[in-house]
Amino acid sequence: MPLEAPLFPVAERVAHLNARYRHHAAKAVLERALSDPAVGRIALVSSFGAESVVLLHMVSVIDRSTPVLFVDTEMLFPETLAYQAEVAAQLGLTDMRTIRARPEAVAARDPEGLLHRSDTDACCELRKVEPLERALGNFDAWITGRKRFQGGRRAALDFFEDEGGRRIKVNPLAHWAPEDVQDYMLNNRLPRHPLVSRGYPSIGCAPCTTRVAPGEDPRAGRWRDRDKAECGIHFINGRAVRGPAPEGDRT
Repeated sequence: MPLEAPLFPVAERVAHLNARYRHHAAKAVLERALSDPAVGRIALVSSFGAESVVLLHMVSVIDRSTPVLFVDTEMLFPETLAYQAEVAAQLGLTDMRTIRARPEAVAARDPEGLLHRSDTDACCELRKVEPLERALGNFDAWITGRKRFQGGRRAALDFFEDEGGRRIKVNPLAHWAPEDVQDYMLNNRLPRHPLVSRGYPSIGCAPCTTRVAPGEDPRAGRWRDRDKAECGIHFINGRAVRGPAPEGDRT
């Protein structure tokens, strides 16, 4: 009997999926994720950042009606907003969903738009984590572009992750190297984010992203000089999740 969602626990389905597709290539993993009943209802979450076009292109080839969730924090670079519109149109994505924080929440917690200066975690929570959590409420799984070579908490990524017993997180590019990303973009003649050529190999919100010098880690420009490496959407209760969350965290 197939492990259909949501009939079976997330942890059980994740173990099954990783065992079943462990030796598959990225595109095959993505194709299976979009159709395997063990995954369930799924969306692609995309920042339309420096490397996002790879997964967006793959999805457009497999099923361009796949829901694509784009979180507009209302603090993004203008170039990112223009790039999002350009890529979505070029790839023919038919279910683009732009997600934003509720206006009343912003008015109450960040009325002057300066929260990022005093508390970057609170700003990310308000403008990215909470809106995305609401948007994912109707899905059993979501697709990310994270890769092992990005290091830190991403160094041990599997294709499928248990997001605290709530949803499955799918990382089709987990095993790709930087040259794989560049080769795919070149071979498929995909448009590049305009800020990459200006020294931004990893792109987030404008106030919290700086240029990266030659030889620096590509993500060095994200929250520079702060003890922060992730926006928070890949955490459960403030902690990175690699498997089932402790019982007390499953809320």
